Order: sequence, then structure tokens, then C-alpha cells
Amino acid sequence: MTIPAEGGPVPARDARSGPARDRAASRKDRERTTGPSGPDRTGRVPGRPSRRSPTGGARPPDSAPADTLVLGAVPALARVAGALLVLAGLASIVGLIPTYLVIGGTEVSLATGFGGALVALLVPVTHLVVGGTLARGAVPKFGLAYAGVAAALAVGELLIELYRGSSSTTRPGVEVLAGQRVLTSTIEVGAGWVLGVVSLGLSVLAGLCAAIAWGRTVMEDGGTLDPARSALAGGAVLVGVATVLCLSLPAADVAARIVTDPSTGLETVVTQEGPQALLERPGLALLGGLLLAGAIVLCSVVAPSLRPRLATVGALLALAVTVLDAGLTGVRDAVTSPELQWTVPGAGLVVAGLAYVLLTALAWRLGRTPVANRR
Repeated sequence: MTIPAEGGPVPARDARSGPARDRAASRKDRERTTGPSGPDRTGRVPGRPSRRSPTGGARPPDSAPADTLVLGAVPALARVAGALLVLAGLASIVGLIPTYLVIGGTEVSLATGFGGALVALLVPVTHLVVGGTLARGAVPKFGLAYAGVAAALAVGELLIELYRGSSSTTRPGVEVLAGQRVLTSTIEVGAGWVLGVVSLGLSVLAGLCAAIAWGRTVMEDGGTLDPARSALAGGAVLVGVATVLCLSLPAADVAARIVTDPSTGLETVVTQEGPQALLERPGLALLGGLLLAGAIVLCSVVAPSLRPRLATVGALLALAVTVLDAGLTGVRDAVTSPELQWTVPGAGLVVAGLAYVLLTALAWRLGRTPVANRR
């Protein structure tokens, strides 16, 4: 018989048998260390990790996206850049209808047939779509990045156009315009050329406005594209260098002519003067070609580093439509004129344009995020 200590409480006797008493004591010990095994009133099972974030908000379910896009107020200058892009696209589309140039008495129009019109509409229609999106204030840095890259490429193209319409007669040469092989002996400017120059000028102005508005525009994401940016940059640089190499030679050229000597029957290959390559033209055209080549490589380097992800998509889209348009123009010229044949550099331009399209699609798909509330 055990006598309790003086002044201490007398413990109640457990009437249960030995094994049952041991199980109850073991369960009480576990509850003291880990808590009850059943769910509490909030539905949370004690002993399991909480589904609430460290900041106190509920943790998103496993199927929720890992990132969101945060948009701020769109500055007015960004909308102006979008409106200028729309005007540039409209001016380019209208410029396809009238005469482009009259070269040596031959009228040249940029829209020759249904296929030629589709090729000529690629860049203007993209300007219209992206510019309209930017003017409405939707995903602004996507449109700003597109406008900036398009403007950088348009500077070189503008100088080439000014050469064609003003000083190409100082050193006459063979040119291929809209599938027609012409000699630049005399030049008369048409309304189509004027509208084309206006379109390129508006594109440059849109890019300047986009550069000013870039720092004032709030559009951020959580960096879901960051793990793939280095791979995108490497691919874009390779495609950019390949594009410049392809631009250094004509996309459509004149085939060599075989002449047979009637007295001896000896066949001789006679080369014919073909269209001038990008870097073979003098003056403004040479400067424009150098600027265009440099802009392609530089923008290929910069585009994958732009934030957020949709800015990278916009920059790559501008490169894609410009390079693909140059490649498809060579295909159009070779198909339209029986004197011309498609060249390996022309095929390389088409491949480079499709490669830029692929890079644009990859940047679009990788790490897609929903749009959060506008601040």
C-alpha cells in the first residue's frame, strides 16, 4: 500500500485493465507532443504543414500559375507610339495601290498579283495590329518593344528608299523591284514611293516615342522566362548573323547565259549583270545597308533580355516579320519574272525568318502568365 506525499493530491484510480490503460497513456503522450490526430474546427489536420503563405494569404492550389503579370497606368506617349504605328501601317497599305517608281520609262508597282500583295501586306498589317493594341493600352511593353525594334530596322530601310528615289541615277545599276529587272538610268518618283517613305518615317517616330515612354511604363512579371533567356539569346544571335550574311547577296539573281559558237560549237558561259546586293550600292544605300545589318544583329542580342516576357515577344516579332518579308520578296521576284531565279541566300532569308518566328513562339509559350489587377 502506497501512502501519498503529505499535502499532495490523491490520484484517481484508473479502473481500466492494464493493456487498455497503457494504450490510453501512450495516446496522451503523442497528443502532448504532436497534437490531436483529427482535424480541428478550421478543417486543418494538426501535424501537417499549413497551406497558408508566410505573408498570411492562402497558398494557391498546385494547379495555379506560378506567376502573374502586373500592369500599371499606360502613359499617353505610349499610346501615341501605337497611333503612329497604325498610321505607318495605313500609309504603307495605301502606298501599294499607286505607281511606286517610273524607272527608265517602266512603271513599277509594289503589289503585283495576289501573291505579291500578300507579301507586301505582311509588315503593314503587323504594324496595324500591334499599334492598335498599344494605342488601347493593352500589354504596353509588348507594343513598345515592337515599335523600338521596328524603328531601328526602319532607319536603314529609309535611307535605302531615299537612295532609290533620289540618287540611284548617279551610278546606274540593275535593280529588281516587284519582280521587274530594271536599269536605274532615269527615275521618276511616284505616289507609292512617297507613301512608303512616309510610312518608314512614322515608324521611326513611333520608335522614338516608345523609347521615351519605356521607363515610364509599369509592366512586370515574376521572371518565368529567365531560365530560357540565355538559350533564346544564343539562338537569336546565330539567326541574326546568318540573316546579315544572306542579305549580303541578292535573294533573286539573273541566271548565267550559255552562248554557243556556231563555227566551232564551243559553248561559253556568259554572266549577266544582276541586281545589286545590299552592300554593293553606293552612298545612302550603302549606309542604310550597314545600319540595317547592324540593327538586326544588335536587336537580336537585346531582344531576349527585355523584361517582361511579352517585351521579348514583341521585339522578336518585329525581327521576324522584317526578315521573313525580305525572304518572301525574293521568292516573289523569282516567281514573277522569267529572267530571275531564286538564290541560296534568298532561301536562307526565308529560313532565317521562320527561325525568328519559332523564337517568337517559344518566348510566347514559355512561362505564360495571367494578367493581374492594374495598379
